[in-house]
Amino acid sequence: MPHKTLKALLILALAGCGAAQTETIGSVDTVFKLLGPDHKIVVDAYDDPKVPGVTCYVSRAKTGGIKGGLGLAEDRAEASISCHQTGPIQITEPLRQQEEVYSERASLLFKRLRVVRMLDVPRNTLVYMTYSDRVIEGSPQNSVTAVPVPRATPIPVKK
Repeated sequence: MPHKTLKALLILALAGCGAAQTETIGSVDTVFKLLGPDHKIVVDAYDDPKVPGVTCYVSRAKTGGIKGGLGLAEDRAEASISCHQTGPIQITEPLRQQEEVYSERASLLFKRLRVVRMLDVPRNTLVYMTYSDRVIEGSPQNSVTAVPVPRATPIPVKK
């Protein structure tokens, strides 16, 4: 395979990662670092790409210092999530019973912060969970939130 074709395929594959767009709402410093950025807690917002009208807010630790500034540090596994109806909820296509809606790297190679959407069909509710995982060993630390959908908008489930 020619080098340019391989490079183009890699760029397309990376562009498809993390479908949801993230917007940083704000951050607070938790530890002063003389060299490099301070350790922080960052709050990001993202809209569920398949459920317009739902926005999730994720707070997480971001490691600073020299390694953090260079993108080489591993962020802590702790994260918190809160999702809310921020407009009319529109579900235009059937949803999977459980689906990853957002993923972001939390270290250079092996660790990711993930957000998964689960369906609680009997209660017509969308349940979102955030957690961190590694290639070899993940963390059981997680956070969960739920967004009730109005009964007039039943949640279609993908079979």
